[in-house]
Amino acid sequence: MWIYSTLGMSLNRPNNAIEIHIFSNEQNRGLVELLAVIASYHRNDLPLGIHHTVNFGMPWQKASHCSFGYISLPYLDGEALEIFNFQKSQLHNLWLIPITKKERDYKIANGWDALEEAFEKGQLSYTSPQRRSCV
Repeated sequence: MWIYSTLGMSLNRPNNAIEIHIFSNEQNRGLVELLAVIASYHRNDLPLGIHHTVNFGMPWQKASHCSFGYISLPYLDGEALEIFNFQKSQLHNLWLIPITKKERDYKIANGWDALEEAFEKGQLSYTSPQRRSCV
């Protein structure tokens, strides 16, 4: 498994210090570009945070139904990865989960907790580009 992560996404943003990571079954240079665009958006447009969704503008990998991302807690790794304390600041490492438009719309209509419940019930295959929607 490959893990891609931002670095410096929140530099000089002490009130919203986050970094995000995404998992992939294969090496994919496009994911580096995707994270760079998301980091740029966070730094230059609107700050991102937990439970936000982002529009990738295209599938995250070839033949994927997922063209959006959902920013979640790093459930697979827990608090040891999520929270990084340094000096008098705290940085949160968050998980970017590729999602379908249908899942994004479901989250908007029903809330992030309903979406996460759907992921659990649907046994979310978070690294599979060809996965079907959980809603």
